[in-house]
Amino acid sequence: MSILVNESTNVLVQGITGKIGMIQTGLMLQQGTKIVAGVTPGKAGQKVHDVPVYDSVEEALSEHPIDASVLFVPARFAEDSCFEVINAGIKIVVLITEHVPVHNTMRIKTYAKSNGVTVIGPTTPGIISPGKTKIGIMPVNMFCPGFVGLISRSGTLTYEVAGALCEAGLGQSTAVGMGADLVVCTDLVEFLELFEADNETQAVVIVGEVGGTQEETAAEFIHAKMSKPVVAYVAGRNAPAGKRMGHAGAIVQSGKGDAQSKLDAFKRAGAVVAENPMDIPKRLCEKRSFLHRY
Repeated sequence: MSILVNESTNVLVQGITGKIGMIQTGLMLQQGTKIVAGVTPGKAGQKVHDVPVYDSVEEALSEHPIDASVLFVPARFAEDSCFEVINAGIKIVVLITEHVPVHNTMRIKTYAKSNGVTVIGPTTPGIISPGKTKIGIMPVNMFCPGFVGLISRSGTLTYEVAGALCEAGLGQSTAVGMGADLVVCTDLVEFLELFEADNETQAVVIVGEVGGTQEETAAEFIHAKMSKPVVAYVAGRNAPAGKRMGHAGAIVQSGKGDAQSKLDAFKRAGAVVAENPMDIPKRLCEKRSFLHRY
């Protein structure tokens, strides 16, 4: 199995006629993603890689079954675009867009949760269930099918860790990039809940980073409710206080959100802590109770 998306997921692309939307639509189609429609206001009647384009989500939904939408839209349109797809009743939204203002993200998050919609992002590389579907911009050659759930706050580290897992013979059930902003629409604990409930996910890898308290909160959940092995890595051990380290959410302030506090929380929760990304497969392989399930 997988979480949230699979080979049967029908996908809508918002912003399909833009340069990035067109390129990424082609790449997703090459990997077997079931893209059934695209939306760009004023572009109805066009086709992108033989995918029909509509003026609105409502028009697309009237012609096609749609389970998920991926957004390649400018930041200034992200909130309205998310509200449009939420109002249409589509339950999975992947918001690739960067630089979405925090207050916009907070409104999207609140509205999505009140409507039972899962929004991944913003500033996410997307979600992939290897061998089944890819929604977003992840390079599929770095992933392989298997039984390890992967959650990452860093896009690039998602790819690197997945590649290392594949080299060790440890494929992924689903890999998801949470998004790197100060506020994201779906929290780490929510993804852990999904992997815990997924019958085929046998272990979970968390790639965290400095900033915020998501890892500490996740550690509490791991201690209380996770039955599956968890291996955690936290990027940014040498990050100076008060300096944003590439991501809007990666900043240590007033002694909070530093790597050591997150690592300590994971250790107390019983998770295995990796020293570096390439150490993750080795730590996972040490969980013999997990390996014998293959």
